[in-house]
Amino acid sequence: MDLLEYQVKEWFREIGIPVLPSQRIDHPTDLKRLKIRYPIVLKSQVHAGERVKAGGVRVVETTIDAVAAAQTIFNLPIWGELPEVLLAESKYDGQQEFYLAVVLDTGVCRPVLLGCKEADIDWETAGERMQHVVVEQEFSPFYARRLALKMGLQGTLMQSVSSVLEKMYQLFVQKDLDLVEVNPLAINASGQVMALNGKVSINERAMNRHPDIVEIAAKITDTHSHHNGNLRDWNGLEKQRKVGILGNGTGSIMATCDLVISAGGKPGNSLNLRHAFAGDTSPTTFCDRLAKGLNILANDTSTKVILINLLGSIDRAQEVAEVIAEFIQHENSDHGSQNHRESHFPSLVVRLAGSEFNIIKDFLATLKTQDDALIMVENLDEAVTQAVRLAKSAVYNKV
Repeated sequence: MDLLEYQVKEWFREIGIPVLPSQRIDHPTDLKRLKIRYPIVLKSQVHAGERVKAGGVRVVETTIDAVAAAQTIFNLPIWGELPEVLLAESKYDGQQEFYLAVVLDTGVCRPVLLGCKEADIDWETAGERMQHVVVEQEFSPFYARRLALKMGLQGTLMQSVSSVLEKMYQLFVQKDLDLVEVNPLAINASGQVMALNGKVSINERAMNRHPDIVEIAAKITDTHSHHNGNLRDWNGLEKQRKVGILGNGTGSIMATCDLVISAGGKPGNSLNLRHAFAGDTSPTTFCDRLAKGLNILANDTSTKVILINLLGSIDRAQEVAEVIAEFIQHENSDHGSQNHRESHFPSLVVRLAGSEFNIIKDFLATLKTQDDALIMVENLDEAVTQAVRLAKSAVYNKV
């Protein structure tokens, strides 16, 4: 579960991470009683990303302009979500922008500090541009300074960034979080650092230790169910699930969900194989998570098609191919006496992007499957088209 930006900023302010003067806006008329000076930035408070591109962030310089902009933003859905709250924040002139994060690496079961001298970057796909330091023992300022040095920072800037990282780690541990992200951390001409935007992902397994977080979660759940029924949660979609999605990155999963909706389909449960699942208590491999993800989606009776969209690189490609093959053969043997469309076994549409996946493609091409049990597609748009087609045909045949 992710907090909204204004909630994240409250936590940042309490822990000592520098943030700008801001004010929560529940109605456009609240701007007539604004306590911060113009110019200001009005930000839509939704869980969806890409607010700037969607028009959910506006810079305004007068009360009249602010009220008009707020009315527009309140009525602007972003990925199907309408904001209940806006954040009014002082405008900041940054000369540089960095990315910082503290994330729980479920592969090694250790916290990792991340840093990049570029903002607006996806930490899961940044590659060599992202510097990292694994917190292998009890945390000390050494880890923060080490990351700052790896980012190429020196002098007072290194000290300022290290201080922010220390506060982020303190919040990460204090609240039992999965992720604390500052994106961007801006630096002005005088060298002052400022967290312009932030993200916090809550570890739901630890919520029982934090009554304040349970209260926040209850409000978020209530708001989503009553006002944003079509909000798409990339970790699990609650309504009209038809096309289940397995991917190896947050961005690719969200993009795939968008394409399924654009093609007239209904996205289903979506699982990010880059990280361990909520119930995992020990380190897992990618193959472990793939096998578990396939079984989770197959056991969901509303999942008619499983769309696997993998890109980039993965370890042990041959083992990945064997996991997929074993899943198909196991399901086919269980439902061998039934026509594929009459059984619950979901069709599998597989799209693999990257030269390392050639082993998987060649291996899967040799499998003998029933009807549309397995479809291999090179292009993501075509993969989505095939998945939506199969999901709709499954509905029609059932009727």
